[in-house]
Amino acid sequence: MKSHYDVVVIGGGIVGLTLACALAKSRLQIAVIEANELAEINKADDYDLRVSAISRASQQVFANLNAWQGMQLRRVSPYQKMHVWDATGDGEIDFEAADLGVDVLGHIIENKVIQLALIEQLKKLSNIDWLCPHSVNEIQYAENGSFIKLESGDELSCDLLVGADGANSRVREAAGIEIEKAAYHQKGVVCVVKSSKHHKETAWQRFLPTGPVAFLPLGDGRCSIVWSATDEEADRLVALDEENFCGELEQAFDYTLGRVESIGARAAFPLIRRHAQSYIKPGLALIGDAAHTIHPLAGQGANLGILDAASLAQVLVEADLRKQSISSVATLRKFERWRRGENTLMMYSMSGFKNLFSNEQPGLMMLRNFGLNLVNSVTPVKHKLVRHAMGLEGDLPEIAKSIGW
Repeated sequence: MKSHYDVVVIGGGIVGLTLACALAKSRLQIAVIEANELAEINKADDYDLRVSAISRASQQVFANLNAWQGMQLRRVSPYQKMHVWDATGDGEIDFEAADLGVDVLGHIIENKVIQLALIEQLKKLSNIDWLCPHSVNEIQYAENGSFIKLESGDELSCDLLVGADGANSRVREAAGIEIEKAAYHQKGVVCVVKSSKHHKETAWQRFLPTGPVAFLPLGDGRCSIVWSATDEEADRLVALDEENFCGELEQAFDYTLGRVESIGARAAFPLIRRHAQSYIKPGLALIGDAAHTIHPLAGQGANLGILDAASLAQVLVEADLRKQSISSVATLRKFERWRRGENTLMMYSMSGFKNLFSNEQPGLMMLRNFGLNLVNSVTPVKHKLVRHAMGLEGDLPEIAKSIGW
């Protein structure tokens, strides 16, 4: 551990690790501070409750960081199709990889698998110190450099402090950055289930008036479910015995994958939209959930954070090559302008979808079913939507575009 770094990243989750690894080719000295050490995973272990739907753009990022192979050697679950439909009518939409000329639409991967593969790469990099397990005791933010005191008693300073420490970010709090916050009044119930029918490498999502239920395909034929429901309903679902929970899940999913034969441990987490009023201050940047959280109905939360990290890395590397300050507002503003609009659009789009599909007014029910079927029938529009969601289009950082950046 050094006493001073160019960049200190608080938070060794997916987003913080992606940023650090993406800075490997720079001259910058970097530290990543993380409190919780991860145990290695093996294929005999049960699937973790926390999974992410990883887009093609995020896959490209991981491939360019030499971490994708490490994920594949552990376990990744590709999906080639997506089927979405409305429980209140006949509206549905299908996406297929083959129609787009690609092998897969994306992958369902446990967050832990992503982190382990990134840590494996990070430990090979000479300009990055992995400070784990280390808990932060105090953060003193200042425009001309921040100080971090660890619970071990060690102290370090940095030119640029990056908050990748999640929705309840201590970095954001230390910098006095306010957040705009709106509860969805829902929780996401998650667990791993085995159904009598195979998922066919398809991501399934049915919109109910109370919230969407998604079956996400896993490599062994099981599915990771995310069932969004009102706070009270989610608590009730978690408290049910296994037989009754399986029965209600079957009905909610209209027996699309047959009977639910078994389930793993269940958990529920609150769904809240958050957006930091600013992503930056002099000497400070926020990425991932520290800057924004969205409804999981389209599975874009992790991908937005990964693109935050890749974009910030590109801005910092370019500034350093030009011998410009990496901690100045002029530099960091480029990152904020780049990502804030994209994140805002996705956040409010997801809120709009949630409100539209949770509404039981007859006129809106007819309109949304008509809209789903219309988009499904207009191939160019449908392909445009899915290509953007996959990260095949848009203002992407170089590392997300192709191998060999």
